[in-house]
Amino acid sequence: MYCPQCGRENTRVVDSRMQESSNAIKRRRECRDCGYRFTTFERCEDPIEVLKSSGATQPFDRGKLLAGLMRATSKRDIDVKSLNELIDDIERELRSRTRTTVTSHEIGDMVLKRLESLDKVAYIRFASVYRDFKDIDEFVNELDKLR
Repeated sequence: MYCPQCGRENTRVVDSRMQESSNAIKRRRECRDCGYRFTTFERCEDPIEVLKSSGATQPFDRGKLLAGLMRATSKRDIDVKSLNELIDDIERELRSRTRTTVTSHEIGDMVLKRLESLDKVAYIRFASVYRDFKDIDEFVNELDKLR
């Protein structure tokens, strides 16, 4: 591990802890040359491929999913920790499957399932983008399903 301060490779692990809310190990490190301390996170890197509706594939991106959830939960009383736990739950479910390719539609359904129990307004916001409502009737139908 290279020190982000001086760029040398002479670092040591001071402390390691499992993150309860994610599949990651948090490591506190120290550079033996300059004394700079920094934190790293290790996460399982079995790639999950997402098959888009266009037919293209891309790697599963937690950041992209978090950004979408942040937009859906904007001005709602939902903290980032809860959103990360939701993503962790989805990622755990995806990694438990035998296949490594998942459609974007499946991920969207997984998000909606979890948002429905977390926050109804965030559910509708996410659904309106994910399901690409064409008119007010589709929007009302989705609201009726929630009731």
